[in-house]
Amino acid sequence: MKFRVSAVQYELKTIQSFEEFAQQSEHYVKTAQEFGADFVLFPEFFTTQLMSIGDHNGNALTINELPDFTSRYLELFSSLAIQTKMYIVGGTHVIRRGEKLYNVAHLFYPDGRIGEQAKLHITPTEVHEWNMAPGEDFKIFETEKGKIAILTCYDIEFPEIVRMAKAKGADVIFCPSCTDDRHGFYRVRYTSHARAVENQVYVVLTGTVGSLPTVDFMRANYGQAAIISPNDIPFPPRGILAEGEINNDMVITADLDLSLLYEVRERGAVTTWRDRRTDLYTDWEKEELMKESQKEESNLIVE
Repeated sequence: MKFRVSAVQYELKTIQSFEEFAQQSEHYVKTAQEFGADFVLFPEFFTTQLMSIGDHNGNALTINELPDFTSRYLELFSSLAIQTKMYIVGGTHVIRRGEKLYNVAHLFYPDGRIGEQAKLHITPTEVHEWNMAPGEDFKIFETEKGKIAILTCYDIEFPEIVRMAKAKGADVIFCPSCTDDRHGFYRVRYTSHARAVENQVYVVLTGTVGSLPTVDFMRANYGQAAIISPNDIPFPPRGILAEGEINNDMVITADLDLSLLYEVRERGAVTTWRDRRTDLYTDWEKEELMKESQKEESNLIVE
């Protein structure tokens, strides 16, 4: 199966209203639509741009006020997904559950459904400056193009969670990110390549560019989108199907061919997924099969 993906290098800039945010977001979605994309990925924390709208005294809004935009954000991207018939990974948006804040990625389906994946690994800045809480569950999303996972920024730096994603059947990992300097950017970029090699999956990565001068911890951004493959024939030697220009406002696009993944898993120069030493460490694939078997047995008992 082949399908096309786009990734948005979203330019953060000060705005005056939600309508400006909506217009900018729609521009990127329609650009991806013109490229014939089936999926479009937005970056982590791109909705912090809404904090720059400010209050009646001209001060930027705080992270605690960002969840107040949730219903409008969901309505906007859900309507765009329905209109364009694309799957939209709407970056991440901060939501409130009870007394806690969560950094949540949203998958907007063309039929109006909305999936959620909270960020599982929280950075020190998110904990100490924004009082974020980590997500508690990990999901795989079924789409007409196959199974995908969404792992946000810091999440991709943990090999175990991507092993789990592959064991659950995901062939594509979407990674919205937000990094403020080159150190952070390259941590996420290099580990995205590592996860693609280790698990023989595609990784679609993007980040924020531009700046929000009035919003603390969003004043600087260093970002570049990349669509990453395993490093093996028939993929490009560097494992890059497409990449943007660093810190530029743009959209990149590439085609993903799942049959090529299946081919290299069976007959590649290396077969990293097949050659795992599961006698020495956890076999996540076996764990998932056991869970499915137990679930089926439980359903039979209930029936």
